[in-house]
Amino acid sequence: MGRSGDLPRGLLDRYLARGDSWPDDTGCPILHVDMDAFYASVELRKRPELRERPVVVAGGSTRGVVLSANYPAREFGVRSAMPAARAKRLCPRAVFLPPNFPEYREASEAVKAIFAEITPLVEPLSLDEAFLDVGGALRRLRSTSGAIARQIRGRVTEELELTCSVGVAPTKFLAKLGSGLAKPDGVIVVPRGQELRFLHPLPVTALWGVGKRTAEQLRELGLETIADVAATPLRRLRRSLGTATAEALYALANGQDERAVVPDAAEKSIGAEETFETDHHDRELLKRELLRLSERTAASLRSREMHGRTVSIKVRYADFTTITRARTLSVATNLAREVYATASALLDEQVPPGAVRLIGVRVEQLTSEADFAEQLTLGAPDRGWREAEHAADEARARFGTAAIRPATLLGGDNERGNAGGDNGRVDNDGADNEGAGGD
Repeated sequence: MGRSGDLPRGLLDRYLARGDSWPDDTGCPILHVDMDAFYASVELRKRPELRERPVVVAGGSTRGVVLSANYPAREFGVRSAMPAARAKRLCPRAVFLPPNFPEYREASEAVKAIFAEITPLVEPLSLDEAFLDVGGALRRLRSTSGAIARQIRGRVTEELELTCSVGVAPTKFLAKLGSGLAKPDGVIVVPRGQELRFLHPLPVTALWGVGKRTAEQLRELGLETIADVAATPLRRLRRSLGTATAEALYALANGQDERAVVPDAAEKSIGAEETFETDHHDRELLKRELLRLSERTAASLRSREMHGRTVSIKVRYADFTTITRARTLSVATNLAREVYATASALLDEQVPPGAVRLIGVRVEQLTSEADFAEQLTLGAPDRGWREAEHAADEARARFGTAAIRPATLLGGDNERGNAGGDNGRVDNDGADNEGAGGD
């Protein structure tokens, strides 16, 4: 799905809510709320003197990426996920700030608390966006979808000193498109019955699931707009895109999206990755980084009381070629020792040599602690690695993350690159954006 910043402006002004003039929101129970330049906006609450200046939140590395940019910075072409070095060339006068993820999580929880007062049907996609189904709330609050959108935006601004944009629509896809087109600090309502009128002028990149490669395939077929896709025989799309992709895009292009808002969606995977300051060939250094990332990933699994069966690694080379390799274990785990052993074996056995720019570890096929039935090994000691890692978690909670670490990692920080996109933090794909919405 095309980034919100890349979607056409002015084309759909008739759907913008202005003052007391709102499009008809009857039959539009789905809201998509997207915070505006979220990380940058949280930073500006502490630094109000920077509000009129270009501000970019990026990893502290020269190899880092832009995590968020306020709107003055975007006027220079700066966008999230852009290399920080390129952002500096585009906007030399921008103020670059390091990320503070605990503050972003705290702000995100405060926003979600506002949502929870309105409806229990909240489906977070990431720290800065969520779907809400307000169908039941309309009757309970004797309100309208548009009025609830106005209420949310007002409370976010008044209570948190942040702004958000909201899409109001009959379906999730249309609501997400609406919030992107309403940015910044606006509301778009897609009335029921006008779905195709809203959709069809938009470029194919606005379709959920259309990335660069799929967009190129569609253009090779002569399809530039969503209307073109909707008018193309499905069998022709299947031949070019494959059955699953063709049918999904054809349905969306014709306004069909039956997906419900699913609160507390199950986490799909947990992992961490690191971008090096300089490219590395040294396998021993790469293995030390895998160990560090395995420790973080396993600790995050344990903090969520989860286990995972599939361990995967991600390797990006200097030319940006990226590969992933995975292996499924016989028994689910949340132990760093087991995650690292699998990740290290994958590196040795399935990753060709070359200059490595980024490396990552991820655990998938997650199960909760309640559903996990540990298979005891015959003759295993009563207390072993599991107890040791839990004890290490307790020590880190009391004395800091550096209190206990594997001996292999002691004194190795100088060889470690700073994280590009995520500063080495543990990421949860279950909360990833659906499409690249931009913030």
